[in-house]
Amino acid sequence: MSRSGRNPDRRVKTAKKRSGSSTRWLQRQLNDPYVKQAKADGYRSRAAYKLLELDEKFGLLRGVKRVVDLGIAPGGWSQVVRAKAPDAQVVGIDLLPTEAIDGVTIFEMDFMDDRAPTRLEEALGGAPDLVLSDMAANTVGHKQTDHLRTMALVEAGAWFAVDTLAKGGAFVAKVLAGGTDAELLKLLKQHFRSVKHAKPPASRKGSSEWYVVAQGFKGRN
Repeated sequence: MSRSGRNPDRRVKTAKKRSGSSTRWLQRQLNDPYVKQAKADGYRSRAAYKLLELDEKFGLLRGVKRVVDLGIAPGGWSQVVRAKAPDAQVVGIDLLPTEAIDGVTIFEMDFMDDRAPTRLEEALGGAPDLVLSDMAANTVGHKQTDHLRTMALVEAGAWFAVDTLAKGGAFVAKVLAGGTDAELLKLLKQHFRSVKHAKPPASRKGSSEWYVVAQGFKGRN
């Protein structure tokens, strides 16, 4: 206990089998107010607050009827959608297993699988108003390679949005430091009336992640 009577930051002892990076990650989790708030609010991850903050700024969930959640695990974003738009049809996909969420159809499969887009569309039963992507490729430790792999997923999500969205719909995706690649940015500006980048407060300051928010889908010719 400090002299002020408050507990100082919690420290984590380094276990013999725990690496220094794992110890730092655990310590950050224990001291993260968003992690604590997520537990209190019943959200599965702190990432839920990123979508809540993006929604507050851009009005993403206002009036949505159909939503696709790409990279749904562990389910925090879909929980937010269900809370903010309880009547919306929600479909999610992820390679990782995701516990069931009431009112959400979940596919445990690779979004890059050729069958994935069709399954998502069929389950949704109509054109989505919003496509969310929190996908990121598994890192290999090489910065440039990791960036390219993640941006390939973002681009695939963007093309899915362009191919399926209802007119006026929106696409939101996690990108890495430096923002959206030139070709992808060109694609989004071609098909959406507004394309902006944002870093919600819930995104850790030291993180390289940003989000691209494309709104006002112009429709398909």
